Amino acid sequence: MIMNVPDTALRSTAAARTPSPAHTPAPAPTPAVRQADGMAVASFVFGLIGLLAMNLLLGPAAIVLAALALHRGTRRPGRARLGLALGIADLAVLAWLVSADQTWSWSIG
Repeated sequence: MIMNVPDTALRSTAAARTPSPAHTPAPAPTPAVRQADGMAVASFVFGLIGLLAMNLLLGPAAIVLAALALHRGTRRPGRARLGLALGIADLAVLAWLVSADQTWSWSIG
């Protein structure tokens, strides 16, 4: 026994099985983007720690990592820009310390 099924019923069940473009999951980030995200976070951390200690090393490292992260297209551009600003602030603090104390290190007391 063959049943006649209207075309609209077949189309609606086929449409229900195929996901619409709005419901498809986002593609996983590529390894380069993940590396850029890590560089953005590292530049922020290096810049923040560099304000307190080792600003001669961590300031330029924060600047380089932030520039690389922005160049590679990180998904965290705000964090990379903040790391860049903190790296520049590290070098400004270092310049201020050198002009005030004529030393390359912190001197408390």
